[in-house]
Amino acid sequence: MKAEWINAFGNLTYGIYVLTSHHEEKINGMIASWVSQVSYEPPLIMVAVHPNRFSHQLIADGGGFALHAVADTQANFLSRFKGADVSAKFTGINWTPGETGCPILRDCLAYLECELKIYYQPGNHTLFIGEVVAAGVFGHQEPFTTREYDGLYLGEA
Repeated sequence: MKAEWINAFGNLTYGIYVLTSHHEEKINGMIASWVSQVSYEPPLIMVAVHPNRFSHQLIADGGGFALHAVADTQANFLSRFKGADVSAKFTGINWTPGETGCPILRDCLAYLECELKIYYQPGNHTLFIGEVVAAGVFGHQEPFTTREYDGLYLGEA
């Protein structure tokens, strides 16, 4: 990608979320920022996930995902979802299985739990589109965005 394009992309602001998924007995959580609401009726959410991520296969096979908004003061909480050790990600935090079986994190601002409806792979990321089947709000702080995040994700895995 051209340097001026990278600089321009770096000025786009996104939310920073924790995306959880599951299939059978396996669960995972990862940081996601390429996220958007794509429909009001039915309520649809789109997340972009690189195919080499563990969550990618869990979403495809498990048929759902949960998206969690975190507070702008939760950088330490967010950092636990960067590593590959799944047990470390979920140890010591408050979570329960949601309607789709995806982990619902109670230490976040809010969540949207989605049943997978369709997915596309128009480029190097898969676009998973899910219909909201459950949601909740647990806090009222400011949400974490790319302005608070240390680093710039350009989609290279």
